[in-house]
Amino acid sequence: MTDKMERFRKSLIQHGLHNDRVYMMKVDSEDCPDVIGYAEKLAKANDYSKIFAKVPKCCRQFFLQEGFIEEAAVPALFNEQETGYFFSKFTSPWRRRERAPETVSSVLEVAENKSDQDTPDQELNPRFSWRIMHKDDVHTMAQLYKQVFATYPFPIIDPDYLSETMDQNVIYHGIFDGEKLVAISSAEIDFAGKHVEMTDFATLPDYRGQGLASYLLDKMEQDVSSSGIRTAYTIARAYSYGMNITFAKHSYEYSGTLINNTQISGNLESMNVWHKPLGLQERMIWKS
Repeated sequence: MTDKMERFRKSLIQHGLHNDRVYMMKVDSEDCPDVIGYAEKLAKANDYSKIFAKVPKCCRQFFLQEGFIEEAAVPALFNEQETGYFFSKFTSPWRRRERAPETVSSVLEVAENKSDQDTPDQELNPRFSWRIMHKDDVHTMAQLYKQVFATYPFPIIDPDYLSETMDQNVIYHGIFDGEKLVAISSAEIDFAGKHVEMTDFATLPDYRGQGLASYLLDKMEQDVSSSGIRTAYTIARAYSYGMNITFAKHSYEYSGTLINNTQISGNLESMNVWHKPLGLQERMIWKS
């Protein structure tokens, strides 16, 4: 079961029972406030328990007026200057309650304590090799994702889906042990907004703890920076020490937790938003 993608004028929406939500992935300013009403009608008609939106600052007032809650914000997310906001509206009381608040707090405390540690340049063990993935790899990629995740918010276990995203805006990076794919991640690029989501990290169980995700993150940052992308962010599993530590060590800044947001590995999980400017100019914007 996967969720449906559809357009509302210039905006992009994902919705379905898999994540039990409406996700307003791209909100065009020209569609506000009508797109909000459309999302609320979808949620009511299908009895979804959450509406989630990634919103440019110019649309922020419309979401606040409709009772949405700001769960996170990323400076300079859109076009190097406009803040992006992550808004939610919960239509069921149970969905707004964090089931493991102590775990979320512990993960963040450990990760932020690690952020002050010097991170040496990542080097790959000589037994491994890295490269950008191609369409010939999609079946191998899908198999790895299937081994790692029982469920996922997007159909990454479908080779056709992976191939389609390669044609659009996603660059996948992989690490191999000989001919065996052992770790993978993706950079989902918004070329118009000049930002990228660092996502879809997966490492086979026997290869964890060797810094492979950290190496992949370094490579993705280098790759997208050369393409003019100026802001990076991630939506990381709030109960995962490893991934939150990885982003904290790479100078990403935590900006909020999305409560019960995403269906992953068989459960709805809360997610932490981390962000980072890429390049000198963006660091100046960040600090202003």
